[in-house]
Amino acid sequence: MTTALRIAQGRFGRLALLDMDTPLAPHAHSQCHVIFKASGADSAFYVSEERLPVTDRTAILVNAWEPHYFFSEPDFPRTVYLAMYIEPSWMSSLHSPLHVASHPRFFPRPCVEISPRIRRMVDDLIGELLSLVPMSQDRLESDLFNLMVAVSEDFSAWRRKDALILPDGWHMQDARIHKAIAYIQENLGKPLDVAQIASSVHLSRAQFFLRFKRSTGMTPNVFVNMLRAETACKRLAQSDGHGSVGQLAGELGFSDQGHFTRFIRGHIGVTPSEYRRVVQVYGPA
Repeated sequence: MTTALRIAQGRFGRLALLDMDTPLAPHAHSQCHVIFKASGADSAFYVSEERLPVTDRTAILVNAWEPHYFFSEPDFPRTVYLAMYIEPSWMSSLHSPLHVASHPRFFPRPCVEISPRIRRMVDDLIGELLSLVPMSQDRLESDLFNLMVAVSEDFSAWRRKDALILPDGWHMQDARIHKAIAYIQENLGKPLDVAQIASSVHLSRAQFFLRFKRSTGMTPNVFVNMLRAETACKRLAQSDGHGSVGQLAGELGFSDQGHFTRFIRGHIGVTPSEYRRVVQVYGPA
């Protein structure tokens, strides 16, 4: 079973040290997502169905809204990962050109070989996260920002405007899809299916599915799951032990607590109770 060693959550997004040996379902995040091996055996992640190696010398780079998953292969021993879910708004607030971190082509390549400098920065951050004394917010945000700037300088397209042109067929400004997204957000606590969402914007199921995929790069179901998982993480971190997991499950549209627990474990890696127990919340600066 996957174990959360540390989780830090704040305006920067989320950091998670996960000792993983169980699969993650195909999912996506609104944040840009960077994965490093912390310790243990070499392994692999899948980004857009491509199997990519996770070693001491590589990093997995996942763009906002890009589907990815983890499959625990039988011959893989356990691996500890540092998973970073970084809010583009936080990055741009510290360095305005990084507002493009939310772009679906911010990272042109999903797997890169990192420099010794970046490896040292990752190891230092992991060491601080594992310290018995929690990092201060200033120290955490400073170290995290410096690491993300180093990664962005080496591997992102933030300086190359030509690389940020969307692929053929992508249409980010589809008014009906924007309306559908608003409908999903307003009804996140209710049972949702593709036909119902399509009907709300006066499209057939087939038309809606195609236009949604062209606009976001993911299917409607993956998008709904992304919103529910991110909302759950925020609520679990803010609850400070108050409110039952069952109550949160109902508020997010799950018929029972067991289904909600399996969903969170399949998308985040750990159960809601473990997430709440481990998370360290960093408030606004």
